[in-house]
This record gives sequence, structure tokens and C-alpha cells, in this order.
Amino acid sequence: IDGIALTKLDILDGFKEIKVCVGYRLDGEIIEHLPAGQADQARVEPIYETIEGWDGSTANARSWADLPAQAIKYVRRIEELIGATVAVLSTSPERDDTILVHNPFEG
Repeated sequence: IDGIALTKLDILDGFKEIKVCVGYRLDGEIIEHLPAGQADQARVEPIYETIEGWDGSTANARSWADLPAQAIKYVRRIEELIGATVAVLSTSPERDDTILVHNPFEG
């Protein structure tokens, strides 16, 4: 995967902290992916990392400069965790409120 579309960033506005699942504990063992089996899924315990939230608004942002610094840190941390860059970032339900971080179709 070269890049992802991260949508609805604006719904996180105003949270003091954001919990992100970074792994799972299954029978005392830490695993990185949700198990495929339903029985194992019923027994897993999520492991969360807490990321500081932001007070400013991301709604209607159309460039990195419009985003609160902590929102940018959140996006960068998501990229680290998934091992892919955010190519497109949407900041509201409106089509124009989209930041094209990089074109995933260009080399």
C-alpha cells in the first residue's frame, strides 16, 4: 500500500485525548493484527496508545497550514502505525474539504 485516504478527521475535534488501538493481547501474548477466527476475536483485549487531542477545528481545512499542530501529529502517528502515508485527508463531509497530501498515482 502506497497511501491511504484518512477521512472524517473533523469528528475528532475537541477530544482531550484519542485512544488508538496499536495491538491486541490474546491468551497473554501480544499480537499486531486482529485474529481471523471469531472465537479468538471474542477473547482479545485491545491495547491502546493515548494521543493528545486538539482544541482547534479541522473542519473545512484544505491545507496542512489550516490544521492544528496536534492534528498533524495524530496523522503522522497513524502513518507510523500502519506503515503507509496518508495521501488524502478529508476534514468534513464536503467534497472540497479534502487535502491532497500527495498523489498516490504519481511515482
